[in-house]
Amino acid sequence: MRVRGAKNIVFAAVLTAFTLTLSGAMSAHASSPGASWDIQKVFGKPQYRSAVWGLRVLDGKKVIVDINPSRQFYIGSVRKVFSVGQLLNTIGPQHRYNTPVYRTGAIRDGVLRGNLILVASGDLTMGGRTNPDGTIAVSNWDHNEADSLGNAILTAPNPLAGYARLARAVKAAGINRVSGNVIIDDRLFQPFYFRNQFYVRPIFVNDDVVDVSVTPGGAVGARAKVTTRPISAALRVDNGLRVGPAGSKNSMKIAPELPTCIGTPGCMATISGSLPADFKPPLTGRSQLVQTIRITQPSNYARTVFIEQLRAAGVAVTAPPVQRNPAALLPSAATYRAQNKVAELTGLPYGEDAKFILKISYNIGADTSLVLLGVRNNAPSMPAALGFERKNLQARWGIPSSQYHFVDGSGGEETTATNSAVTKMLDELRASPASQAFITSLPILGVDGSLAFVKNFESDRSLAGAAGNVRAKTGTYVGASKTGVVELKAQAIGGYITTKRGHRLTFQLVVNHVPINGIADLIKVFQDEGTVAAMLWRDY
Repeated sequence: MRVRGAKNIVFAAVLTAFTLTLSGAMSAHASSPGASWDIQKVFGKPQYRSAVWGLRVLDGKKVIVDINPSRQFYIGSVRKVFSVGQLLNTIGPQHRYNTPVYRTGAIRDGVLRGNLILVASGDLTMGGRTNPDGTIAVSNWDHNEADSLGNAILTAPNPLAGYARLARAVKAAGINRVSGNVIIDDRLFQPFYFRNQFYVRPIFVNDDVVDVSVTPGGAVGARAKVTTRPISAALRVDNGLRVGPAGSKNSMKIAPELPTCIGTPGCMATISGSLPADFKPPLTGRSQLVQTIRITQPSNYARTVFIEQLRAAGVAVTAPPVQRNPAALLPSAATYRAQNKVAELTGLPYGEDAKFILKISYNIGADTSLVLLGVRNNAPSMPAALGFERKNLQARWGIPSSQYHFVDGSGGEETTATNSAVTKMLDELRASPASQAFITSLPILGVDGSLAFVKNFESDRSLAGAAGNVRAKTGTYVGASKTGVVELKAQAIGGYITTKRGHRLTFQLVVNHVPINGIADLIKVFQDEGTVAAMLWRDY
């Protein structure tokens, strides 16, 4: 979902898996055997009259709470537990997706008489989120949800850092000019269609978005202060935004939101309308408003960026920088030879990527992770990867396909699972070789990621110690009932609790079909689930 303007803020910062589709609502209210009276009191609030709750809690192998155990609940992004957990344990947390660059011709007198080929590996960040200490930069208000949430805080690293590093390595390899073309080899997996927006490929620049940052204020009628990143001829951004009178309507608009012209000269998006002089950017507590424009042609965009970085490094390129990626010129992948490699970008360990995906619920990263799992198992497409996963979940993790319905790797559309399936996966992951990396990647209640702002439970002194002791993946699905009423079709939270008494619980808490009127109602559900998790911390 992509929404513009402060008055169109629909969800809070943790709501990161949105799909608006019609579906029938379940009306039966859950009974709650095994839940304490204060948890039942939360479930019995008036706003949950037509909702369905599920809760499953394990202390070791002992099931201590189990509400609606056989129901397949909508779980939203809790689905990422499965896709990321499987890949972590297949490749290991230290595995890196490195991106090589090959030449197809000879280098004579500093001139490459042939093509330069960047072979996409599926590296999610391409050096664009790497901190000085080698960890991944993640913002609790991430730009991947800037349009849905209404704002974001950008991370500090240069999103083009990896491309610049590759360009410098090409120069160091003795290439001063490329007489042929520059090509992105994006054949690693079959492109998959993401949320009715674009086809994802194994090459990324700035998470496939251009950031637009607006600083409010200035003289009424003047052009507003707008900056963008990255800056590339692949997609120009024209600033037509004006400063409106204090108290006026925010009419800021970016068009097109999904530019299809990337790869053709003159491709442009325009920011228009006006922003009140006294506009206060929402959510983040920062002075800037951040929105994004989708990079709908990742290979075309990456090719242009790479050529621009080559030129900045002192490598002349004969081919025009803005054109469609000339994939027809690619040789057979079997012909790449080590002696023809002229550069390679070392990716971050996948354990760092897992933090990025799970902390802020990065949908494209989770979908790509599932397809990368497929690539490792001769299933290099989304449908094939889902097919492999069904077999793998049964054979490796002991979870039959009758207990879930997955349509992608991130929790899109009407993703469902039983609480038994979720807690089984969580329990298995806790005991897996990659357990520490997986647990470290989860949001922490009241501390970071999609659970950073969930703190209402701290007003009860008996619950305040729960902060920092609950690590769990959140999932949200907002849609419409059969009658057209907007509802929170799912709010889920699944993970681990280290209790006040030192017990190590595994849990899944979910509510389906809560009627909502806006952000305030939705935040209340989040806070209620945080409170229930805190009660589990206190009571077991």
